[in-house]
Amino acid sequence: MMEERVNLMHMMKLSIKVLLQSALSLGRSLDADHAPLQQFFVVMEHCLKHGLRVKKSFIGQNKSFFGPLELVEKLCPEASDIATSVRNLPELKTAVGRGRAWLYLALMQKKLADYLKVLVDNKNLLSEFYEPEALMMEEEGTVIVGLLVGLNVLDANLCLKGEDLDSQVGVIDFSLYIKDVQDLDGGKEHERITDVLDQKNYVEELNRHLSCTVGDLQTKIDGLEKTNSKLQEELSAATDRICSLQEEQQQLREQNELIREKSEKSVEITKQDTKIELETYKQTRQGLDEMYNDVWKQLKEERKARLELEKELELQIGMKTEMEIAMKLLEKDTHEKQDTLVALRQQLEEVKAINLQMFHKVQNAESSLQQKNEAITSFEEKTNQVMSSMKQMEERLQLSERARQGAEERSRKLRQELGGRSSALQQQLAQLHEQCASLEKELKSEKEQRQALQRELQREKDTSSLLRAELQQVEGLKKELRELQDEKAELQKICDEQEQALQEMGLHLSQSKLKMEDIKEVNKALKGHTWLKDDEATHCKQCEKEFSISRRKHHCRNCGHIFCSSCSSSELALPSYPRPVRVCDGCHTLLLQRCSSSTSS
Repeated sequence: MMEERVNLMHMMKLSIKVLLQSALSLGRSLDADHAPLQQFFVVMEHCLKHGLRVKKSFIGQNKSFFGPLELVEKLCPEASDIATSVRNLPELKTAVGRGRAWLYLALMQKKLADYLKVLVDNKNLLSEFYEPEALMMEEEGTVIVGLLVGLNVLDANLCLKGEDLDSQVGVIDFSLYIKDVQDLDGGKEHERITDVLDQKNYVEELNRHLSCTVGDLQTKIDGLEKTNSKLQEELSAATDRICSLQEEQQQLREQNELIREKSEKSVEITKQDTKIELETYKQTRQGLDEMYNDVWKQLKEERKARLELEKELELQIGMKTEMEIAMKLLEKDTHEKQDTLVALRQQLEEVKAINLQMFHKVQNAESSLQQKNEAITSFEEKTNQVMSSMKQMEERLQLSERARQGAEERSRKLRQELGGRSSALQQQLAQLHEQCASLEKELKSEKEQRQALQRELQREKDTSSLLRAELQQVEGLKKELRELQDEKAELQKICDEQEQALQEMGLHLSQSKLKMEDIKEVNKALKGHTWLKDDEATHCKQCEKEFSISRRKHHCRNCGHIFCSSCSSSELALPSYPRPVRVCDGCHTLLLQRCSSSTSS
């Protein structure tokens, strides 16, 4: 494989070199008849076929290089035009022809190197088509792509319509390249001889591959001959069968003529018989008419009887279905009423627990109110005592001031009257001063006591303000207590209403049980027919009000929908019920209209 890769790479170099030299010498655009260009495409085809995986099918082996070229359309969107034009060519019937046409178009677009470079760069996708040691998977592939860049200089004008690309034999003509070897200098002659020897080895290997392909084609031809012999045997068998069928057809024609003669004879006999039967028919027709009239009358009577029986049957069927529905509805009502009873009992227990909690809260609030009232009264007594003590202290101050004033007046009188008794008076004055100082001290102490009392008063005022705030809170609690009492009264009313509803439901349950027993006794073998389920209806169908414990659900016995008691208060006698039953307002008006129309008709 390595030698084949090297040989193909050298051949590609030589073919590209000869092609470029011939194009430069001609100096014009190349046609499909140009020999170096044809050899270039042959060498390119061999390079693309090198290491290509063989796809086996029930027809044989398929080895085509058009598969990897189709990948270019996915990797490079510009190549989509080439692929579509190649597929649309009607002359091309094989994958090899499509691959050759693709190479022609890519060379004319001068993008053959770019497209093959995209393929070589994505070797993970090429591994589906090529062996790991193939030329396109190795470094030689990248070298060949680099060599192909030089062909972008050429201008090729190739016509694909007249070319027979499917049946062309891709054989390399070495004469072009041997001439080139003779023209070379003597220094490079040895290298070119080795190249020629390598080419010879490559040609031998190619011949070996061709012999293998010839052997494969020979085996295919043998298989085709065998299938051809089988088909000839089948054809002879088919011709024998056709001859036997023609003989059978002749026999059937003879039998057909015999049957036709017999049928003509039988027709004549039947004509005579029909004449006799006509005469007998005319005689018996009168009796048959009379019989027909009698039978017609009986048939009319039987039809009337049958219609009456069908009406009775329909009525019985309607009764049966309605009884089944009523049974189901009553069973549902009983189950629902039992559930509501359980729910109402739970609600009653919850309400009782709430009432107990509220009662305990009220008792605690009243006890705290009493304690706060007692504290307020004690604080008011203390403030009254402090006020009285303050008044006493003020009276003492006034008395001491009066005594001081009287003492000062006395001292003045004594000075005027008794000038000689100054020493005694001075002593008395000193005593009086001492008394004044003591009185001042007493006054200071009284002032301090007064300030302390004022502080206590301020504190008492603060406490009284706090107590007033607490009193306001107590009043708020009283309001809450009243509201709770009102809620309690409302809950008590609701409980009473619920108890009344429970009593009514108990009465209805007893009545429904009696009805169920009557229905079971009347018709035991009835089967159920479901109406609208109670779970599906949360609002009244007419007024669209939500159902609750006080607003209960009622089924209309005519249409089967669920209404409230105000929307289904009317009752009517239905053909399926012996007594008047509950019907919605819409059905009530509709049934009345029907009754009026039937009476008028």
